[in-house]
Amino acid sequence: MEKEQLITEINRLKKEKNAVIMAHYYQTGDIQDIADNIGDSLALAQWASKTDADIIVLCGVHFMGETAKILSPQKKVLVPDLNAGCSLADSCPADAFEAFTKAHPDHTVISYVNTTAAVKALTDVVVTSTNAKKIVEQFPKDAKIIFGPDRNLGNYINSVTGRNMLLWDGACHVHEQFSVEKLVKLKEEYPNAEILAHPECKRPLLLMADYIGSTQALLNYATNSDKKQFLVATESGILHEMQKKNPDKEFIPVPPNDSTCACNECNFMRLNTLEKLYECLKNETPEILVEESVREKAVKPILKMLEMS
Repeated sequence: MEKEQLITEINRLKKEKNAVIMAHYYQTGDIQDIADNIGDSLALAQWASKTDADIIVLCGVHFMGETAKILSPQKKVLVPDLNAGCSLADSCPADAFEAFTKAHPDHTVISYVNTTAAVKALTDVVVTSTNAKKIVEQFPKDAKIIFGPDRNLGNYINSVTGRNMLLWDGACHVHEQFSVEKLVKLKEEYPNAEILAHPECKRPLLLMADYIGSTQALLNYATNSDKKQFLVATESGILHEMQKKNPDKEFIPVPPNDSTCACNECNFMRLNTLEKLYECLKNETPEILVEESVREKAVKPILKMLEMS
């Protein structure tokens, strides 16, 4: 099926089935363009909790579909490709994390949203990169906190809040791979460009950044800035929306270490395609299911996050 025909069919099915398409900023441009809502993890979670659609199609990765299902158990939640996992979520198996938390029973458990439903069920409050600092600062300075699974984000939050949270040793394969050396060369090539970085990046790169923030925050900053060039250290899917909102500005992706490719993409996010989105809506599969006993525990820290942010 041709691209235009696919888009027509997706829009028809969406209307027919009272479905809503939600896409993360790290999806390909054609999926972002057809989505009803595009945003970061926090925005997707908020929309999932409020939509009156019967079907939510979550174009992102598996944990995002789970989060939508946790918040909207009565709705059918679909993802275009069940294999769209997350290296960060995978770096934190629920059984190992449970053993870790049990070894520190006097600690409050804060988990990044990039985790499985089973890990959220072991958590006191969930955070996103948008609200992590704000939520951590609502706990007393001397509070004992476990933060998982992203050690880079945890280190960053420790550095800006003066905390000493106990960190789970996980990381996102995309943000781990940015090359400081290649960024230095890019900065020489574009001396007037500002460096924008996601807090999941390693500390040496964050120290070079002019602005550090969540995907949404980076987009907002670039849009409000009077600068014309930006070196962007996060998954390159965000460049699509940055360029759409700022046609007069230039966005240059920071490359990864081990690649000749100029940009850094999440291979899990890129498993979703327009063809798979069409098939998913047509057949109403693959569907995300979360065991009710897990969902009941996992919804509490998400609602706590929405309340605290």
